[in-house]
Amino acid sequence: MYFILYLYSCYSRIQEKLFKAQIMRALKQLVRFGWEQALSCLFPVVIFASLALTQIMPLPILPRYDWLLLICILMQWWMLRSGLETRDELKVITLFHIIGLGLELFKVHMGSWSYPGEAYSKVFGVPLFSGFMYASVASYLCQAWRRLEVELIKWPPFVIVVPLAAAIYLNFFTHHYWIDVRWWLSGLVIIVFWQSSVAYEVSGTRYRMPLVLSFFLIGFFIWVAENIATFFGAWEYPNQRDAWSLVHVGKVSSWLLLVIVSFLIVATLKQVKKKIPLE
Repeated sequence: MYFILYLYSCYSRIQEKLFKAQIMRALKQLVRFGWEQALSCLFPVVIFASLALTQIMPLPILPRYDWLLLICILMQWWMLRSGLETRDELKVITLFHIIGLGLELFKVHMGSWSYPGEAYSKVFGVPLFSGFMYASVASYLCQAWRRLEVELIKWPPFVIVVPLAAAIYLNFFTHHYWIDVRWWLSGLVIIVFWQSSVAYEVSGTRYRMPLVLSFFLIGFFIWVAENIATFFGAWEYPNQRDAWSLVHVGKVSSWLLLVIVSFLIVATLKQVKKKIPLE
């Protein structure tokens, strides 16, 4: 009887040690994953830090938006020069800068939001630094893709992905004149990518996440970042002109769709260049 109790006690201790070891390993992997994510977010972090500093510090010579533009250009140059960013990634980021500026010009013209500060680098009410905020999303995607060795599983064919990305982007424009079909598009995204997932590596261990879930998580955190940006006066919505208020949670859907467009463009370009293996 005592021998059986002794064996059970030994077994319990072994199980407890194994459980603690698993917990410690999971925490280490989480820290490593967080570190890789932080490195991938370097460009967005610099933008948000610049927004905060230029809001509280007196700025000589140039208006605030012009300083932000110079900071973004210097940061982009340094990332390329230091090797943190490749020339191919710079091409993708430049594409997003152009796409973002086009959207900004239209949205500001329609009164969706505005940039109240003065600047020499403003074009039709839109400061040129704003394109870098879209480019920073592409920078994050490219950096995380490379650092985590991202692999797409069961990626839909081009003939579905490309028209879907185009329809999502065009809806940002057409809903001002026609019905807003964002929820239909969101449902279509779920259907198209229901079986798709993204695999990534942390310290030699491969993990997998449903692609739709990754879309939602990135979109949510960009909405959080948008609240920080509007708090520091990067731009303002009509309801924020008298005093800052939380950006409506419904904007998560807009950022979710924009993230999907961004992800689809990056994924399609990487497939074209055959830089990632597909299953």
